[in-house]
Amino acid sequence: MTTTRLLLTAALACAVSSCATAPAPRQDPHARFFEQLSTLCGKAFEGRVAVDTPAPTGPDPFANGPLVMHVRECNPREIRIPFHVGKDRSRTWVVTRTGTGLRLKHDHRHEDGSEDALTQYGGDTVAPGTGRRQAFPADADSRAMFTRQNRAVSNTNVWALELEPGRLFVYELARPQRLFRVEFDLSRPVAAPPAPWGTKD
Repeated sequence: MTTTRLLLTAALACAVSSCATAPAPRQDPHARFFEQLSTLCGKAFEGRVAVDTPAPTGPDPFANGPLVMHVRECNPREIRIPFHVGKDRSRTWVVTRTGTGLRLKHDHRHEDGSEDALTQYGGDTVAPGTGRRQAFPADADSRAMFTRQNRAVSNTNVWALELEPGRLFVYELARPQRLFRVEFDLSRPVAAPPAPWGTKD
């Protein structure tokens, strides 16, 4: 066998064996979701209640003005997203990276900045999810808080965030016989709202 043929044979064997370049590892879905959410930092978007089942039997708190989410604060570990309902600036969603995935918490404040009696509830991801959807079942601390507040029905809450870049962001709350979804149009940014209660401008 000639030297040229030997070289060609070796190159072919290398290409189909361990010499071949290994495919790049796929990014963890939690990290991918967090990074895509980070690209919205500084922007605000208006939304609408897409599903609210069963329908409210009393005054609907989400009917009191425009619904606006503002991806206001971002760093490599945490993203804070105030959710404004008309002039009510009491709600902020907090998405945090953990050692095993993501955490979603709800920071509820009064107008003077003090914490509401029902605040800092949420949960951690327990599944990989995808780059477009992450789910957060209620954690033990949240279940204990709901029980103390006579809201044990919320112990089975599962919150979810969905993100379709350039098109849609969704906040969802689900439990047996309850589904609530707010959809935000990412194709049409709006003016940033004032700072949420408890936060300086």
